[in-house]
Amino acid sequence: GPRQAEMYAGLQELGVANGEDLKETLTNCTEPLKAIEQFQTENGVLLPSLQYALPFLDLHGTPRLEFHQSVFDELREKLLERVSAIALEGKVEERYKKLEDLLEKSFSLVKMPSIQPVVMCVMKHLPKVPEKKLKLVMADKDLYKACAVEVKRQIWQDNQALFGDEVSPLLKQYILEKENILFSNDISFLQNFFSPSPKTRRQGEVVQKLTQMIGKNVKLYDMVLQFLRTLFLRTRNVHYCTLRAELLMSLHDLEISDICTVDPCHKFTWCLDACIREKFVDNKRARELQGFLDGVKKGQEQVLGDLSMILCDPFAINTLALSTIRHLQDLVGQDTLPRESPDLLLLLRMLSLGQGAWDMIDSQVFKEPKMEVELITRFLPLLMSFVVDDHTFTVDQKLPSEEKGPIPYPSTIPEAFTKFMQENRIACEIGLYYILHITKQRNKNAFLRLLPALVETFSDLAFSDIFLHLLSGNLTLLSDEFALEEFCTSLFDGFFLTACSRKENVHRHVLRLLLHLHHKVAPAKLESLQKALEPTKQSGEAVKELHNQLSEKLELHKPSPAEVTETPSMELPLPTVPTPASR
Repeated sequence: GPRQAEMYAGLQELGVANGEDLKETLTNCTEPLKAIEQFQTENGVLLPSLQYALPFLDLHGTPRLEFHQSVFDELREKLLERVSAIALEGKVEERYKKLEDLLEKSFSLVKMPSIQPVVMCVMKHLPKVPEKKLKLVMADKDLYKACAVEVKRQIWQDNQALFGDEVSPLLKQYILEKENILFSNDISFLQNFFSPSPKTRRQGEVVQKLTQMIGKNVKLYDMVLQFLRTLFLRTRNVHYCTLRAELLMSLHDLEISDICTVDPCHKFTWCLDACIREKFVDNKRARELQGFLDGVKKGQEQVLGDLSMILCDPFAINTLALSTIRHLQDLVGQDTLPRESPDLLLLLRMLSLGQGAWDMIDSQVFKEPKMEVELITRFLPLLMSFVVDDHTFTVDQKLPSEEKGPIPYPSTIPEAFTKFMQENRIACEIGLYYILHITKQRNKNAFLRLLPALVETFSDLAFSDIFLHLLSGNLTLLSDEFALEEFCTSLFDGFFLTACSRKENVHRHVLRLLLHLHHKVAPAKLESLQKALEPTKQSGEAVKELHNQLSEKLELHKPSPAEVTETPSMELPLPTVPTPASR
C-alpha cells in the first residue's frame, strides 16, 4: 500500500533496491526464476562463505527471511552500540561530525520500523540536531512520538505552544491530586495534607516527569515557571506555588547546577525547604532567610515576585504560621511584647510577602508589602491574652473552691478580634492557626468561644479547603463532644451550615466529617443534619455521592424497631397502641 511505499522510499535514495525495483525487474524479464536468483545475489548479504551456508539452511526449512532478519537484528544492535560509543569518544567536533554524517545517510529511512531506532539513537546523541530534520520530525505525529526526550527538548525550546500542550495535562493532574488529598475520606489529626515531607512530595509523578522533560535546559525551566505564574494569576490556585518550589528542589536534588545557579530563589528555597521539613523556623535559619530578603539589591526587585510565590506555597505558610503560634506562646511565658521579638517580626514579614504574592505578580510592582502596625501592637497581644485566659482558667480549676463558686470560662470575644479576622489577611491567617492549635489541644471552651468569629473572615478564609481539611482532622480529637446538642448546634448551625448553600466545598467538608463521626453524633441531631445537608439541584456529583454514602451508613446504624419498643420508659404511661411485639 501507499504506507509501505512511503516507508521504503528512502532505500532508493541510498541506492538500495526495494520492492518496487523487484516488481519492475520481474515485469520486464523473460525468465523470472533467473531474475529472482540474480536479484538475491545482488542484494543479499555479501559474504563469500554464505554462498554454501544458505542452501544448507534452506534444507532445514529455515526461511531466508528469518535468516536475514536475525542477521539484521544482530547488525542493528552492533550499530546502536557503536553510535553510543561514537557519542563519547574522540574530540567533540569530530564525534559530532561523524554522527551528523550518519544522520544525513540514515534519515531517509526513518520511517522504516526496523531502521528507525538507529536514526533516533543518532539524533538523541546530537546536542544540536539540524533544524531541517527537527522540522520533519515535528510535522509527523508518529516520528515525534518515537523521539527520545533529548530530541524533544530541542523541538520544545523553540515551540512554546507545543511544549505547553505537553505540560498542560501534567499541571491539571497535579492540581487534581492536591484536591483529592484535601477532600479525601480519611480524616485524621495524625495524617493530614501537610504530613508528607518535602522530599517525599518531590518523588510525585508530575514533579518527576517535569524534571525529566526539562533536563538541564534553562529555557524549558523558564517556560514552565512562566506557565505556573500565568496559571496562578488566572486561577489564584496556590498549589501552583507549591509546584514552583518542588520543581526547583527536585532539580536541586539531582544537582543540576546549570539551572540552580541561575534561579535567584535557589538558596532561599533550599533554606525554607529545611524549615518546612522541621515544620518550624529556627533562629539560625531565620537569620539566613532574613539575609536573603535584606540582600535584594536595587534594580533586582523583580526577584521579590519569585520569592513571594515560593512563600505563598501552602506548605511554607503552614510552617510560618505554626512557628508564629509557637513564638506567641513563648512570649507569654517570657512576658515580652510581640514588637520586641525580631524573630516574630521576620515571620510576619515572610507571611505578608507570601500572602501578597498574587497582588505583586498581578500589579508587577515589586516591593515588600507594608506591615500594619496594629497587627503587632493590637492583634497579637489579643491572641496572647487568650493564651493567658486559658492558663488562668486552668489554674482556677485546680484551686480549692470553698471560698468561691466555679469560675465560668470567658465566653465573649473582644470586638477587635472579630474585626481583625474580617479585615486583615495576615491576622486572619494567624487567627485561624490559633483556632487549629486550641482544637488540637482538645480545648473545647476556647474553641467554642472563638468559633463565632469564623463565620465572617477575610475573603472567606475560614471556608477555604486547607483550613477545613485541617479543622476536620483536629475535630476528631473532640469526637466525644459531638454527643452534646449544644456543641453540635454551635459547630454545625453556628458555623458550617451558614455557608453550605453558597459554598459547595463547605458542603463536601461537612459531609466528610459526618461520614467519619456520625456514630458519635446524637441521633436526633444527626437526622436533622442529614436533612439540612441534602443535595440541591445545583449540587455537584461529589456532594451527591457523599450524601448517598452518609445515608447508607445511617441506614445500617439505625436500631431496629424491636429494640426501640422493648424498654418502655417508666415515667410515661404505657402506649395503648399495640406494639409490634404483641401483634
